Order: sequence, then C-alpha cells, then structure tokens
Amino acid sequence: MSNPPIDSLSTTLTLFCVGCNERFVQLAEGGVCPNCGERCTYNDTSAQETIITGLGEEPADATRQVAHVKDAEDALIGQSLHVYQCISLLGSGGMGRVYLALHNDLQRRCALKILSPKHGPADDEFIERFAQEGRAAAALVHPNIVTVHAVGQVQGTHFLEMEFISGRSLQELINDQGALPVTRSLVLASGAADGLAAAHREGIVHRDIKPDNIMLNRRSTPKLSDFGLAKRVLNSKGKPIAEGLCGTPNFMAPELFNGEPAGPASDVYALGICLYLMLTGELPYRAESLAQLRFRGRNETAIPNLRDKRPEVGLEVASAVAAMTDPVPANRPRDAIEVAQLLHAVLGHERDLESLFIEAFRHETSVVWERDGDGYVLTRTLPGDRSQRVFLEPSSHDVSNRLLLFYSICCPAEPEYYEQALRLNSSMLHGSLALREIDGQPYFVVVDTYPRATVDPDEIRRTVLEIAHHADQVEHQLTGLDRH
Repeated sequence: MSNPPIDSLSTTLTLFCVGCNERFVQLAEGGVCPNCGERCTYNDTSAQETIITGLGEEPADATRQVAHVKDAEDALIGQSLHVYQCISLLGSGGMGRVYLALHNDLQRRCALKILSPKHGPADDEFIERFAQEGRAAAALVHPNIVTVHAVGQVQGTHFLEMEFISGRSLQELINDQGALPVTRSLVLASGAADGLAAAHREGIVHRDIKPDNIMLNRRSTPKLSDFGLAKRVLNSKGKPIAEGLCGTPNFMAPELFNGEPAGPASDVYALGICLYLMLTGELPYRAESLAQLRFRGRNETAIPNLRDKRPEVGLEVASAVAAMTDPVPANRPRDAIEVAQLLHAVLGHERDLESLFIEAFRHETSVVWERDGDGYVLTRTLPGDRSQRVFLEPSSHDVSNRLLLFYSICCPAEPEYYEQALRLNSSMLHGSLALREIDGQPYFVVVDTYPRATVDPDEIRRTVLEIAHHADQVEHQLTGLDRH
C-alpha cells in the first residue's frame, strides 16, 4: 500500500524517523523530523508503541490509533500507583510514559517513568536490563546525572522514580535556538562529560547519549538521564533490524553497526556528535534510511569538518570534536574521563554567558534575557510601568583580548539634547553616555565594557541594573518617552 499524502494524515497517525529512532505526532507540513530535519516514513502503529491504558493491563483494542492522549484522558492522571500520585504527563514514547508525580510518603515531587505494557512477560531480557540498569544508575550520585531514587514494579507495572528536572532537554534548546555559542556548547558538553565520566568509572555504559537524554535544569546545568535504557533500533514498520542493536542511529558509533558491543568509546562518539550538533545546529550525517546511515558510518573516514560549517570555531575545539568522533574507536579518547579532561582544557577558565546570567540574576526578578545571535538582549522592568533594554555584544578580538560591550539606547541624538546630555553624563558613576549609530541614525547610548575572560556575575548584575537605570533616566528627562 502506498503512503498517503502527508497533509491528509489524521492527527492520530504518526511518522517514524529511522535516524532518531522515534515516532512523532502532528509533524510540521512536509513530514520532516522535528529533531534532524529528514523526511519521515508514514506509520500507523503508534498506539502499540506509546499507549498506556492502566496499571500494567494490555490495551483493550491493540489496533486503536491513539498516538497522543490529553491529560484528562490519561488513565493515571490524578490516580495513585504504589506510593506515587500521578499529577501530569511529562512525555511519552516507545519506552513508556513519564509523569510528574508526588511521592506521598516523602511529600516530594519526582519524575515517574512507567514502562510500556508492550514490554511484558515476553520481553524478560529487556525487563531484567531495565531493573539492573535502574539499580546501577541509582548508585550514581553526581551533579550532572539525573538521580534515580527507586526502581521496582507494582501490579505488573514496572517503574523508575527519578529526580524531577523542571527545565528542558538539550534537544529542545537546539530546536529553539539552533547553533549555540561556542563557549556555551563547550560548557554543556564538558558538564555532560563529567557526568558520563562518573558512570564510566563505575563500569556503566550509557548506550544512548543524545540531546534528548541530556536535561537542563533551571540553572542550565546539564544532567544525563536514561542510563542503559537505549531502545532497539527499529525499521520503519517498528520491527528490530538486528538482535542486540540498540540506540539512536544518528548518534551511534560506526562499530555498533558492525555488531560490536557498546562501550565507553561509543559513548564518547555519541557525545562528540552532540557537541557537533550544538556548534552547527545540524547533524554531520543526514539520511532518509537506516541503510544510508549504516553505510556512511561504516565507510566515511570522518565526519564533515566542523570549521567548514562554522569557520569561527577555533582549531582546538574542532580538533576535540574530530577526536571524539573518529571512526576508529582506538583513536578516540578511551572514555568520558579523558573527554572531560580534554574539554575542560579547551574551555579553560572561561564561563559561558548564560551561566553567568543565571547566577547574576537568580534573585533579581526584574531582569529577563534572550539570545540574539552572538549577543543577548536583557530587559529590566522599572518603576512606573517603564522598562529598558540592555544589549550585550562580545567583541571580535582574539580570545585573550575579547571584550563584552554593554549598551542601552536612550534616544536619538538630536542637537537640542546635547547640552543637557553632557550634564547628565557627568552625574553617572557607572557607565558613560556615548554616541552610537543604529540603523544609520546617531543615538545617545549608555555604555560600559569588561574583559570577557575575567567578568564575573556581580559585575554583570551591577552593570545591567545601573546602565538600564541611567539610560531610562536620560530618555525620560530628554524626551519624556519610554521607547527603549
């Protein structure tokens, strides 16, 4: 039977991406994968992959086309399972569902992963691995690993209780922002490497490192999740293509396609692909079939040169990515312990701006920020229903001499404002009034600069608050308006 047109699909049908090993509901027009951008295959068996109808019971109608269930229709929302009260659905997939839950005895929130009923008695090997890896992950206590509190089963339902991360995944960040700043990418990758190194020290292999399994908390700290829970690699009809082949093909090392077991070196490769994706916003390989991915993984000498995609990336960064993704396992860093050392050496002491903002404004509710290319726009709410934007731009100097320029626009630099502007400038203790051409027109702006390598959160906080305050005062006194 031929595939129906993408735009004619019912919202309860799904498309399957072989590279991401995922099914997606209600894709954007054109039927492309929201993660990797490749065209997906039509598939109508999602209910058997994602649906959970009760406490370990089989679906009453296994052919029902239910690919997504609203909270109100979910059998567990508002119900109790063992000591857990299920509050809302956080996500679902082929492995099962993850709920925000309340541990009734401890009165704490947690993430409760409930294994799909399709992994039943006939899948003893997977169930045993689920339990073993859950217990092993529970022994890992590290700031860059999602803590596993408990693993068990009740009434035939297998569950995993995990730390609740009230943030988003790295994949969601990349989907939202595209390629990330270089320093930001290195900070996230080195944090993930630190967590992975803790696992490798204990002899635990993750098996499925990918941006979906790297969670970012409210302070933007990366945390690895789903240790040892890699899914079997499926074909477009949902059938395993090879015994023991698990993971996400877009991030799988070449040796895995050749039947070799997963190990620390394959985790290193996957993390290298994650770093490449953070730096470019794209995967190194794009393929419409698993056969294409397998062929490229087996036959390409190396992934495409990172600097061809993003020339401003330094040689040290590009070399680190190339080493982590070398097609020959013996040529890669042996494990995440070596990777963490490598990435921290490349990063040096420099901190990414997002982390600095989080620390600078964690107790300051009047400031919000958003990324704008290589810079940021910070908005401060002021008394009297006024607000002021502060722009932050990194200079284009070499790393050792790079500066951070903070500026906030006051108003157009009209000649009649000059004398009063000079008097206002003389009263500023922080920052200074200057002229800056914006869209071909001169403006008064309040500016300040800091060396990028040594700026700290306190300096950022003080600068943003004071520049916003002074720029708003200048604008108000010269024009009486609140446009900037």
